[in-house]
Amino acid sequence: MGEVATIGASAQFSHVADNLPLLAVGALWMVFHAVAMIGVRRVLGAPVFFLAVGSQANVGGAASAPVVAAAFHPALATVGVLLAVLGYVLGTYVGIIDAFVLQQIARWYGG
Repeated sequence: MGEVATIGASAQFSHVADNLPLLAVGALWMVFHAVAMIGVRRVLGAPVFFLAVGSQANVGGAASAPVVAAAFHPALATVGVLLAVLGYVLGTYVGIIDAFVLQQIARWYGG
């Protein structure tokens, strides 16, 4: 936790304009995330609770998802932890599969 605070404390927001393309990629990724989460919620017919907690579990991780879940009802904090851990597990395996697929594509193109 101390490392994150140290990085944040040394941030110079006056230099944000120096990296506008990077900022644009981050904003575009968050728009993609929001559209995907809302789309999946509509397809599944899930309550807004799962949209909010699932989104926070993906963006903020296991530290903040229980906080969002507890905002709906204190007894739901455990659901936030479970969603965040599930996101970590799925993210790990999907990342490994993505790496393998990209490696095969790079070999196929002679990279």
